[in-house]
Amino acid sequence: MITNKDRLFNLSTKRTTYLFAVTETGHLEHLYWGRRLTRDISIDAFAEKRSIGIIGETAYDSDHPTLFLTNLAMEYSTTGKGDYRESSIDIEYQKGLRTLDFTLQSFRILKGKPRLFGGLVESYGDHEQCTTLEITLREKLLPLRILLTYTTFEDTDVITRRTTLHNDGHESVVIRNLASAQVDLEGSWELVTFDGAWGRERYVNRRELKPGIYINDSKKGVSSSDHNPAIFLTNEENECVGFNLVYSGNHRELVEVSPFGKTRVMTGINPTGFSWTLTSGERFQTPEAVMTYSPHGLEGASHNFHQFINHHIIRGPWKFRERPILINNWEATYFNFTEDKILKLARESAELGIELFVLDDGWFGVRNDDTTSLGDWTVNSKKLPSGLGYISSQIKKMGMLFGLWVEPEMVSIQSELYKNHPDWMIAIPGRTPGVGRNQYILDLTREDVRRYLFETLSKTWKLADVNYIKWDMNRVFSDLYSLNPEMANHGEFLHRYVLGLYELLTKLATEFPAVLFESCASGGNRFDLGMLCFMPQTWTSDNSDALSRLYIQEGTSYAYPLSTMGAHVSSSPNHQTLRRTDLESRFNVAAFGVLGYELDVTSLNRQQKEAIKAQIAFYKAHRSILQYGTFTRIKLANSASNQVVWAVASKDRSELLVLFAQKLNRANPGGDILRVHAVDLNATYEVFPRQQKIDIKVFGDLLNMVSPVHITEGGIAQETISKALSLDSEVEHYRLSGEQIAYGGIKLNQQFGGTGYDSMTRVLGDFGSRIYLFKRID
Repeated sequence: MITNKDRLFNLSTKRTTYLFAVTETGHLEHLYWGRRLTRDISIDAFAEKRSIGIIGETAYDSDHPTLFLTNLAMEYSTTGKGDYRESSIDIEYQKGLRTLDFTLQSFRILKGKPRLFGGLVESYGDHEQCTTLEITLREKLLPLRILLTYTTFEDTDVITRRTTLHNDGHESVVIRNLASAQVDLEGSWELVTFDGAWGRERYVNRRELKPGIYINDSKKGVSSSDHNPAIFLTNEENECVGFNLVYSGNHRELVEVSPFGKTRVMTGINPTGFSWTLTSGERFQTPEAVMTYSPHGLEGASHNFHQFINHHIIRGPWKFRERPILINNWEATYFNFTEDKILKLARESAELGIELFVLDDGWFGVRNDDTTSLGDWTVNSKKLPSGLGYISSQIKKMGMLFGLWVEPEMVSIQSELYKNHPDWMIAIPGRTPGVGRNQYILDLTREDVRRYLFETLSKTWKLADVNYIKWDMNRVFSDLYSLNPEMANHGEFLHRYVLGLYELLTKLATEFPAVLFESCASGGNRFDLGMLCFMPQTWTSDNSDALSRLYIQEGTSYAYPLSTMGAHVSSSPNHQTLRRTDLESRFNVAAFGVLGYELDVTSLNRQQKEAIKAQIAFYKAHRSILQYGTFTRIKLANSASNQVVWAVASKDRSELLVLFAQKLNRANPGGDILRVHAVDLNATYEVFPRQQKIDIKVFGDLLNMVSPVHITEGGIAQETISKALSLDSEVEHYRLSGEQIAYGGIKLNQQFGGTGYDSMTRVLGDFGSRIYLFKRID
């Protein structure tokens, strides 16, 4: 709901209120963002008091000698009129002038949400779900207008914002910066960001904010694993505000604490390297910013984002549809596979209960390593002599869906595409271009490149009758240059690339509406709301090590729901860390996401296959909760705790699945207490662990304490017994109230700690885990 009374704008959702007012000079002063206010509001109580001047600062003008914009909480800020903080807008005009002063001209309130223009993607909602406020600000001297657009999504406590700049004059201006949103906050805050690199994406980082400027950004041309565009600010009152951006390119989130204690937050396209020439009569629109407030800390703000993404970002037939369990052949074969090997993998996978087979890199051109064939999206006839159509039909006869890996934005020097169109590659004439993974990037600002990709991919996908596409991007940008004759200003290149990508994806999604798309970029290098508008799930990280994934999936989960996170069970030792973890714990972590497998199932022993069959059956039985339930973090991986506890609950909290994981085992440990506050306090629950198998090899030569024959550690006898025999995990069962679970917790069975073992002993070891089921029985 959005209202205007006198000078006050009130944007309210189900549980929050966002207020700003018009000053006597026509500027927009931010007043409040917090719990919903239901009574009459006093503007004067919230407004900045300014009866005296501030030495060392500049007043707005002589008619308002006590109005200092640098100490005013503003909705949108400019330079040159006394606000010395970072500004939302930077435009160069008339011999390098930069001073701007935008004030209120008009506004209107609309039911629903007007659509964007110009190729950007956005959230969506109908007249019942959202309301929109459009405010027009006009520059006092120049023929420029800004349209600030606010949309409230009532049920999810989210406000989206975007900015549109109109050039109504006869002369061009150059946009150096145009933020999607700005919020000025009062009080002290802590900044939470999600940072990392390949193989360790979106680790949680917290920093106390003190006077100064903090920048969270990407300059790689993609949203990047370095610094995700999602950020949160929390305070001592457990309030939290969150921000994200519906965009897949360079972004910047700037947080500035002023000398007067105000905290400015801005998000939008990264101004580094960006410039946009706005000619007469044109307009430029920013990506959409997404904002939320919760009085319940990070958990509350995270829940808001989860609901918003599932309801208003994800679209198409896979929205709220249970995602299939897949197997990907990459770590089973890498480039070294044949038609027979693929079909053998598929047969074994179908017998285990897997639902989707994904053929990864190496199926096209003459690609046997990563130096060739990107851009040549026709089948590798030496590896697959019967063709993709045959492979697909055989896999579908086994009862599985069929999917393909592609990397359409890339080109190899050793390819037919490069041979025929070297000008399609991004490179600066006369310079040797940078290279990543032996590959280069195609210029998607060009219509002919996009047309080629659409036609080639469409032909191949139809031939293969694909049900799933994994869209990868294994390098980032350098040597920015385009031979596109429309590219007059290369400061526009990266944004035009994103627009070109979105246009291509829109056409493909329209042509293949039933296909499930999964985004990937060297793992999680482009995990953002923009890609989720086309692809309802993203490959979270190339690192599938169970311990690493506790940190990666936990960090990712703050801004993105479980239904968007691809998570695979891979082999041990892990290919990224060489860490050994047991098969059951690899599943337990991967189950909190969209489950897949990525290992050679043809080489598994009988015990391992039986374990995977049981895992898949369990996941299918609880898939709707694991993908779409309410997720809560209880003990954090990113903390000093040796334990990690997550919970996911059905909407009515009649069923919960709780992960209990530990980082390292300890000798003679104390007891473990499982306390879960996400339950229904008024309910009674039955609680028990998922039954899993324990590989006897974890006991090493301790087996000789009970074996009549000496068993050598790592020997043939131990290996033979392990293939034929495994132990059942402990039996544990409780009936208790939700109050007892939440307030007192459950003292779990003792862990093995070197002092004995029986059928009640929990054997976890290093990196071990359990999933506990909570079922309401009253």
